[in-house]
Amino acid sequence: MTSAPQVPTLRFETLDGAVAAMRDRGLRLSTPRRLILEDLFAADGPVSAEYVARRLHLDVASVYRNLETMERHGLVGHVHLGHGPGLYVLVGRGEREHLYCEGCGAVRTLDPAQLDPLRDVIEELFGFHARFTHFPIVGLCLRCAGQQAADHAVRDGDGDAEGELGEVHEHAHGGHPPSHVHAAAPEHEHQHSHGDHVHSHPHQH
Repeated sequence: MTSAPQVPTLRFETLDGAVAAMRDRGLRLSTPRRLILEDLFAADGPVSAEYVARRLHLDVASVYRNLETMERHGLVGHVHLGHGPGLYVLVGRGEREHLYCEGCGAVRTLDPAQLDPLRDVIEELFGFHARFTHFPIVGLCLRCAGQQAADHAVRDGDGDAEGELGEVHEHAHGGHPPSHVHAAAPEHEHQHSHGDHVHSHPHQH
């Protein structure tokens, strides 16, 4: 598990600034460290050590060690998104907070000032000053929320159609016992979604 920085966060805007900050802290700028810094600058948001190691063709244990060293010296921070490992992000350009979609895994990185109105409401209601740097706000992005609503609508629609179909068969078959099936009755296929898999089950009426 990574530890919190033991020194104040360094300030830098560019790769050269980060390199200078590392040297000011007495850190040796090895080739892997420079490559890791370059990759963090190129990233759109927080990334995992595994992601960095894969992109740079470096040993993942070495990447972890370098990231944790840079975190202890105030160059890098980490954030936990979902149930995966901690992700790393440069902190020299200022603290950032995050929104995480648990549907598609998208991450939106924000300036803390953008979440101050929400922070003010939480503080007013509960007397608690919230921070979203280490752990993000978790929910659904607009696309995933819309897809979830559409899925619910489809499931609700199938349920209504099934109910109406049952009433039609009940009236049509009258005195037949429930186990009676007409040979010419059409098959109706119902789909049930389980995660990423969709299973089809034919039903006869």
